[in-house]
Amino acid sequence: MATKAKIGVLGASGYTGGELVRVLLRHPRAEIVLLTAERSAGKAMRDVFPQFSPFALPQLVAIDGLDWGRVALDVAFCALPHATTQKVIKDLLARSPSTKVVDLSADFRLSDTAAYAKWYGHEHHAPELQKEAVYGLTEIHRREIKKARLVANPGCYTTCAQLPLIPLIKNKAIELDEIIVDAKSGMTGAGRAAKEAMLFSEVSEGFHAYGVGHHRHMAELDQEFSVAAGREVVVTFTPHLVPMNRGILSTIYVRGRRGWTPEDLHALLLKSYMKEPFVHILPFGETPHTRHVRGSNMTFIGMAKDRVPGRAIVVSALDNLVKGASGQAVQNMNLIMGWPETMGLEQVALFP
Repeated sequence: MATKAKIGVLGASGYTGGELVRVLLRHPRAEIVLLTAERSAGKAMRDVFPQFSPFALPQLVAIDGLDWGRVALDVAFCALPHATTQKVIKDLLARSPSTKVVDLSADFRLSDTAAYAKWYGHEHHAPELQKEAVYGLTEIHRREIKKARLVANPGCYTTCAQLPLIPLIKNKAIELDEIIVDAKSGMTGAGRAAKEAMLFSEVSEGFHAYGVGHHRHMAELDQEFSVAAGREVVVTFTPHLVPMNRGILSTIYVRGRRGWTPEDLHALLLKSYMKEPFVHILPFGETPHTRHVRGSNMTFIGMAKDRVPGRAIVVSALDNLVKGASGQAVQNMNLIMGWPETMGLEQVALFP
């Protein structure tokens, strides 16, 4: 049997940390040797997530006081809150420079540290590491990820919007100043910490927009779309909270350039993703449901013709905890470790 890599999950008591453990338990090359959680330090993982009762997992420990040189991780997944990750990773890589890091927070997603300070309200604490961080949208940056030591895993909303749009942008097929992304997410996108606004009685039987005009993922979308276009792109993006556990559905409005029809745009997406294991383009006119991808690492993308000539409606769906976070993180680990990209991620969506 091939040697297993020693894996640490930092922030294992949150939703993305728990999802990482779920996926890694069935990964043939991964051995979980470290699990951290601040408030749950000293507890067994089964006390935080009872579904892990049958599995022998390390006890949860606090990050403070860990000697990274002695822990000797091959890969560290950071599922920590924004603004704390930079300092932790800086210390980790200083003591254990051979460790590969996949960061699920937003702390290394923005290449411009000034932009980071503007959108997140504080200075970047590891600007020297930001220079080497690779943005981890796997299907787009695969070549760079393979050589990376630090991968900045994309946001869930941004993954759902970028996968359908980047091929269209790169091929100059759509009008760049008319992109509208209307996105809806389940409750787990808000994290596991107790918040009054997330109580059942506060969100059940309701549906609302939030972060209107100023959501932090706007910076990430603008950055990656501008890179793809070779010029500045500013998109209209509005997120909504839906009272369901998992899933993101993005309804995206675009206009074809220079005679590109919705059918042409659909054909371009088919060609772009025909060999991708985790992106599925539906037949023209069909659109996905979040229930079609729940629990899987898949992104489903559909396209339909708008009644306005030249305009197309693109709909994409993914599980925010899997392809939108932990699944894509494992996909990126597979790349940097030189393993098959689909390893440990072959699960089909749960339905109903």
